[in-house]
Amino acid sequence: MLKLYYSPGACAMASHIALEEAGADYEAVKIDLKKGEQKTPEYLAINPAGVTPALVTDEGVLTDNLVIMGYVAQTHPEAKLADTDSAFRFGQMQAFNAFLGSSLHPAIGRALFSKPPLEGEARDQALENALVKYRLVEDHLFKRPWAMGEAYTVADGYLSVFSRWGRQAGFLGKDRFPKLNAHLDRVQQRDAVKRVLEQEGIEAV
Repeated sequence: MLKLYYSPGACAMASHIALEEAGADYEAVKIDLKKGEQKTPEYLAINPAGVTPALVTDEGVLTDNLVIMGYVAQTHPEAKLADTDSAFRFGQMQAFNAFLGSSLHPAIGRALFSKPPLEGEARDQALENALVKYRLVEDHLFKRPWAMGEAYTVADGYLSVFSRWGRQAGFLGKDRFPKLNAHLDRVQQRDAVKRVLEQEGIEAV
């Protein structure tokens, strides 16, 4: 059995969604970031970086959403969570996910979760930078109806996490980002996603 270490509502939700969509046999273990559980010796022995997600497999531990989602898609091909028959199309999906993880995530994370919180011009600049990243996804990277086109992939669960954050923060308006908002609504209607939300104890937005 796989074991996923996650933190509710955080980016690890993407890996959680991937496992649920795949119908994988897994156990989900909550790590409370506010209580600092990611810094305990027990968790650091699993992931020395002290962050979530971490996926324990029979072969060892995998970390980072990009890697975990790709692993889930490849080990559960019957779920069709990626085009595993085409190295190029699989690479395209991974490039999309890499942009989310290395560009959009840090940008929105800085705007919303900096400690101490950003204020004034610094927060405005951070928010503007994040909006530029969202705009790039909205206008150029997002294919429709799903992130990579006609078929749902693990990229959709990943994108929904950041759209969720933007909607919760109040700056991902439907007039400004109609595609991302419609996409988030579609993702949140999926049965697997509803189960993840229930497991993590959070609500759709």
